[in-house]
Amino acid sequence: MVKNRMVFLAPIIALAVVLIFSLTLVPSVNPTPKNLPIAFINEDQGVTLPNQTKVNMGEKMAGMIKTAAKAKSGEEPAVDWVTVKSNKEVKQGLDERKYYAALVIPKDFSQKQASLQTPKPSSPEVQILVNQGMNTMASTLAGQMLNGIVDNMNANIRTQLLTGFEKQGGTLTTKQAAALASPITKNVTNVNETGTHSANGNAPVSLFQPLWMACIAGSAFLTVMLNKLPFANRREKFANQFVQVLMGAVLAILVGFGLTWMADAVGMHIPNFINTAWFLSIAYFSFFLMISAVLSWLGLKGLPIFVIILFFGAPLLSMAPELMSSFYNNWIYSWLPMRFMVDGLRELFFFDKGLSWNHPTAVLVGIGIGSLAVLLASALKPGTKKEAESQTSM
Repeated sequence: MVKNRMVFLAPIIALAVVLIFSLTLVPSVNPTPKNLPIAFINEDQGVTLPNQTKVNMGEKMAGMIKTAAKAKSGEEPAVDWVTVKSNKEVKQGLDERKYYAALVIPKDFSQKQASLQTPKPSSPEVQILVNQGMNTMASTLAGQMLNGIVDNMNANIRTQLLTGFEKQGGTLTTKQAAALASPITKNVTNVNETGTHSANGNAPVSLFQPLWMACIAGSAFLTVMLNKLPFANRREKFANQFVQVLMGAVLAILVGFGLTWMADAVGMHIPNFINTAWFLSIAYFSFFLMISAVLSWLGLKGLPIFVIILFFGAPLLSMAPELMSSFYNNWIYSWLPMRFMVDGLRELFFFDKGLSWNHPTAVLVGIGIGSLAVLLASALKPGTKKEAESQTSM
């Protein structure tokens, strides 16, 4: 072994493998938000103060938020503030996964804020809606950012009120002092909640790995079995590939319902067993056809491609695209077929969406149809030497 030069390649290979797979840690080391979509609605009707024009504190608050959100030159802003007109539009946007959170300024915001300077103060309240099911990490971060914004505004308003009282030389009542402790109150509500027994909101990602490994195992096994068979002609090879597709459909149903049953048995909350099982079956069949199509052309040499996709894709699936670097977002995450499976499961688990012809389902079916065409086309490629000898002998 000492005389064999290949032995000295072992440390280099080991180091290369470590370096390559260490890249999977990069996205989760320091996730920084960029253009995180957060809805903002100002319903404040303003208030007319004595001897003054009409004041709308909600508009001032909106201006302060947008000014604070401006990024430095050459940098992307952390938040993409989306102004909406009504609570109905906010609810619809949250349900359609357009926003990670929302900040709502009520109609009486200015009126109640003006009352803080009177003997009968009433603290204005803002509503923070956190879209928990959209992505646990991003929605939590969005909620923290909104809480921080309201806390900063509380500090500024408290300072202004104290300065005004000091100039007037008046004393504070007990109610005024209590209101100054928190001039703006927050009503934080989680919408599309992940609930309990959902792996902290990562249940869709948790189901990906066993399904993907089952796809690799099923595709590889049937491909090996198919490659061992000599075919008399291309029609016979095409017929065997058709049988392979039918076997994949059977495996898809077994894995889809089996994985759903197993997840339910270990305590994971499955809102609708049948819908989840059929969606997982669709996802499995789509990935099975994709892997089989590649293996039909490359053989088992194409198997490492899907193992690498597993290692690089799994950490990204639990992250929001807005928390990734532009490289990982544009060149890795965007090309991951399994992200549509995770998106579809999120809609089933957290958004009360049934099994329907939505975007994730349509993409998975499209991947399956394209892969099926590539798989069947492999019947036209030249046969192996063993097959040629078999055809000659016949």
